[in-house]
Amino acid sequence: MLLALAGCGTVEPGAGGGGVRAEALCPSKASPYGEVPLARSTATADAPRPPGTPSPVPSSTGTVQDGVRITRLYAGAVDEDGACRSSSLTVEFEVTNPAAHAMTYTVVFDARGYTGGSRVMGPVGPGRTVRGRAAMSRDHGDLAGGTSVSIMSVRSIPSAEAPAPGGPCPASGVRVYADQGDAALGLRMVGLHLENCGKEPYTVNGRPELEIIDAGQERVQGVRIVPSAQVAQLGGPADVVRPVTLRPGERALSGIVWRNTVQAVGGAVNAPYLRVRAKAGGAPVTLTPELDLGTTGRLGVAAWRKEE
Repeated sequence: MLLALAGCGTVEPGAGGGGVRAEALCPSKASPYGEVPLARSTATADAPRPPGTPSPVPSSTGTVQDGVRITRLYAGAVDEDGACRSSSLTVEFEVTNPAAHAMTYTVVFDARGYTGGSRVMGPVGPGRTVRGRAAMSRDHGDLAGGTSVSIMSVRSIPSAEAPAPGGPCPASGVRVYADQGDAALGLRMVGLHLENCGKEPYTVNGRPELEIIDAGQERVQGVRIVPSAQVAQLGGPADVVRPVTLRPGERALSGIVWRNTVQAVGGAVNAPYLRVRAKAGGAPVTLTPELDLGTTGRLGVAAWRKEE
């Protein structure tokens, strides 16, 4: 579980060669900072700082990337129940949106000796800068890695196309979102979920429409979208195209499958984004399945079927 985004304890810049050392006891009145955005994107600005003194951010590569900048580091973090975890690390950062429309950002951080921390920020308006924090927990059995924190990845999508697995129902009346997926021996699978959160029945007939988008926000050409069985036999219910009507509150399931095989030098496709429409003419939702398609040139997609 990610920790709520607050810090506690003190920082000793000289300890351990410039590392962070948390106090054994945390402030008794430390309050949680914001919330972990498990269901919805949230942007946080002008939030109070966590207790304790920040560690200086090392001037090295990895602290600035794609509009995101690490600004402070704190020993410790306050979890969702308000308890202070002195063995954790809190990263404070800024996100600046240079686009002409609102964007939603997913930022993943890495620190030696800690599990990676992530934060979703959005919508961030055009030209705006917002601040946020992410907490990282100590890896089991590992020693703290000081202030060696870097930005692992930054993903940004138009806020109008951000998935909404929770919160208010989108104007389309349906939610489209992805699960965490699975990977084994070069075969990747990610489930696509469709929920009718509106007030009227919603019918799909076939497979979701997909567009593969690269890191530069351009559509990837030359990859064929094929029925999932042409990539792998996944077992379970037969992949049959048929009309599926969802009453309010009901859900449907599809999925994508691909192999990351590389059989030639050059030409491998790596695309972080996938724009999904539940059906032709449906509202687009952009997901981040991190497609490493190798040189296979194929992405399989299953037909919608009702979730039981």
